[in-house]
Amino acid sequence: MSETQILKPLKTWSHLAARRRKPSEYEIVSANLHYNDKRPDSPYELDPNMFMNQWYKKNTFGTALKHADWNAFRDPDEVVYRTYNMMQDGQETYVFGLFDQFNQREHDKALDPRWAGSLARYYTPARYLFHTLQMASAYVGQVSPASTITNCNYFQMADSLRWVSHTAYRTKELSLAFPDKGFGNDERLYWEGDPIWQGFRELMEKTLTVWDWGEAIVVLNLIAKPAIEETVLRKLGESARHNGDTLLGLVTDAQLIDSARHRRWISAFVRMALETPGNLELIRGWIAKWEPLADKAIDAYCAQLADVADAAASAKAATREFRHSLGL
Repeated sequence: MSETQILKPLKTWSHLAARRRKPSEYEIVSANLHYNDKRPDSPYELDPNMFMNQWYKKNTFGTALKHADWNAFRDPDEVVYRTYNMMQDGQETYVFGLFDQFNQREHDKALDPRWAGSLARYYTPARYLFHTLQMASAYVGQVSPASTITNCNYFQMADSLRWVSHTAYRTKELSLAFPDKGFGNDERLYWEGDPIWQGFRELMEKTLTVWDWGEAIVVLNLIAKPAIEETVLRKLGESARHNGDTLLGLVTDAQLIDSARHRRWISAFVRMALETPGNLELIRGWIAKWEPLADKAIDAYCAQLADVADAAASAKAATREFRHSLGL
């Protein structure tokens, strides 16, 4: 008669049991949720030769950026869907409170028409730029090898959509105050043809064609986003204040709060990646490859911000300072 072994029931999910403590809400709803990392030959549990399986094997499993356990990554802010909505509901209440308050004060009527013309060129076409950030974050999140990394990219994607919405809202308001400036009509022409945007358009169009997950997460979060944040948010915000446009300065300040959170998670990711020998040299190589393109975009944009002293130099220095802080 064989002895029957009785297994002691677990008090939590098996992948969290080793911690010997009650898992947090973040761990329960964020960690180890992907199913497409279980079968290396067939991530999506269908024909191994199916296009999506081939894509995932090549661009996610096949990336040169390696780690023994990407599922060990944790967002330092431990953001989950519930807390993201609570947090950003407050942010949106603040931003739209700004819109309402400045509208009541007839802020746009006090703007110099020349500055309004600048906004038509330098600001409202940014909804195209922010949409490229949204799309790039969506792709990186989709092909990430761990659900905790996917979540960070998806919340970043949602923030980019919020930036698009802010810009579109202001575009409509400005079109009412300055019907002769082309607001709401000319943004695509500026995005596709104005020299101020061509550096960022080239940077983001090329970023959107980086299929390899390791290179894509580095290019988006260590090269493209810092360049955009230090230029189209921070430097344009400074220029706005110099031209009496306090509203735009406050809106870009609010968006920079989002970008600071994005930088916290990518910083944690880089620290984790550098635990694996060879990743430092690999990431440095990608930075060397893409940094000139970002610098070119910063130079083209900042050349038009004549009222911000050393705009391009200080923006480029800020991007390098961020990367240097990560040991890169």
